[in-house]
Amino acid sequence: MTNDDKNTQFRSLPSVEQLLQEPGLGGLAGAYSHAAVVSLARQQLDATRRSIRNGGDAPGMEQLAADIMARAEEEWAPWPRPLVNATGVVIHTNLGRAPLSEPAMEAVQAGASGYSDLEFDVKTGTRGSRQAHIGRLIAEVTGAETGLVVNNNASAIMLGLSAVAGPGGPREVIVSRGEGVEIGGGFRVPDVLRQSGATLVEVGTTNRTYVRDYASAINDNTAAILKVHPSNFRVTGFTHEAELGELMTLGRERGVPVLNDLGSGCLLDTTHYGLAPEPTVQDSVDAGVELSFFSGDKLIGGPQAGIVAGSAEWVERLARHPLARAVRIDKMGLAALSATLASFLKERAHEEVPVWCMISMSQEAIAATAESWLKEIESPAVRLREGQSTVGGGSLPGETLPTTLLTVTPPDSPDAFAGRLRSGPTPVIARIEDEDVVLDPRTVLEDQSSIVVEAVKSALKG
Repeated sequence: MTNDDKNTQFRSLPSVEQLLQEPGLGGLAGAYSHAAVVSLARQQLDATRRSIRNGGDAPGMEQLAADIMARAEEEWAPWPRPLVNATGVVIHTNLGRAPLSEPAMEAVQAGASGYSDLEFDVKTGTRGSRQAHIGRLIAEVTGAETGLVVNNNASAIMLGLSAVAGPGGPREVIVSRGEGVEIGGGFRVPDVLRQSGATLVEVGTTNRTYVRDYASAINDNTAAILKVHPSNFRVTGFTHEAELGELMTLGRERGVPVLNDLGSGCLLDTTHYGLAPEPTVQDSVDAGVELSFFSGDKLIGGPQAGIVAGSAEWVERLARHPLARAVRIDKMGLAALSATLASFLKERAHEEVPVWCMISMSQEAIAATAESWLKEIESPAVRLREGQSTVGGGSLPGETLPTTLLTVTPPDSPDAFAGRLRSGPTPVIARIEDEDVVLDPRTVLEDQSSIVVEAVKSALKG
C-alpha cells in the first residue's frame, strides 16, 4: 500500500462524534458514561490507524461499531467470568481455586447485601471485633484456644513472624534448609521471613535436618522455631526431617515457641479418600504448637484466607500488631469461611464443600457422568478411558485419584479444539494428553454437564 493509499484510508475514518452516532452503539452509550464510551471509541480508532500503517484496510462504520461493542463486552463485563473446569484438577489455582459451597454462597449473599454485625456486639450494643465469631469457630473445629483470619496464608505468616520476632529489633527464627520453600507466584518463605523483620537462621541440609541442628542454633536472640510443611512438593530418598513432637519438646526445654506453617491446611483424614496422609491442623494443635498457619481456600475448600490457630496469648499478640489491620479479611471472606468451617463442624464437608465432594466422588458416579456425555455427543471422535485426577493447588503433590475421562480425538489440532471449547458463552477448560483433548467429570459441577456436552458438539463442527 502506497502512502497515498494510506492517507486515503486515514481520511475515510470517522470522527469520534460521528462514530458515536452509529445505531449499533446506542445501547452502549445508554448503559455507560459518555466519557467511558468516548475513551473506548478513541482507543479503537487508534488501533485502526496502527493497522492501516501496517498495511491493513480501514473498516466501515458498522465494523468499527461492532469492534467497539466487542471490546466493551470483553473489558467491561462482570469479572471473574464463570467457566467449567473439566481439567480434573480439583483445586485449580488459575481457575479460582476452591468453588464455594451453597451454604458459603448464601452466607456471602446474606452478609453482603445489607448491613451486618461485622464489628458490632448486638447483645451489648457496643463495638465488637470481626475476629470474635470466627475465632470461636476456629477453636471448635481445630481444638485450639482461639484463632484469627487474614487475607491469605502468606499474610498470616508475615503477621505471625512480625509479631513474634519483630518487637525489640530483629530476632532470629530457625528454619530447616529443606523447608525454605517457594510457594505460588514466586514468593519464597525466606523472603517472607526477612520482610517480617526476622533474621533467618537456616539449619541442616536440603534433604536431612535433625532436631539437634535446631538445638545447636538456639541462642539468647532466638525468637521462634518455624516448621514449614512442603505441601507443594515432595523430597524422597535419603531424607530426614525433625518431627513436630521433637521440636515441641525442644521448644519447651529451651523456652522457644514453635510455629507451624501447614500450607494448604487440612481438617480431614486424607487416607480415608485414598490419598497419602496429610498433616492435619488438629494434629498441630494437639502437639501444643503455639501458632499454626494454613490457607482457607485449598484443602479447607473456602475463600482465600490465611487462618491462624493457637493459644489465646499468642493469637492476641498477633491481633494487636499494627500489621493485622493491613492484612485483615473482608466481610464477604469471613462470611464464606464461617459457613465453610460450619460444614466441618456438622461433619458434612464431604456433602457440602465442593472440594471434598469432588475428592470423595465415587468412580461409579464419575463413570456414569462420562457415559452420559458420550451418549449425548454421539461422535466416533469421542470415547471413554480410565485416567487420573489430581488435587492441585499446591496440595498433596504427586497424589492422584482414579477417574473416567471423556477423550476427544479432534479433527484438527488439540490446541485448536481446546481453543474452541474455551470460546463458548461459558468457556470449558480441558487438558491435552497424547494429542487428545480430555475432559474429567470429577471437577465439573452437577449443573454444568449440559454445557460440556454442547461445547464438545460445537467444537467438533469446527
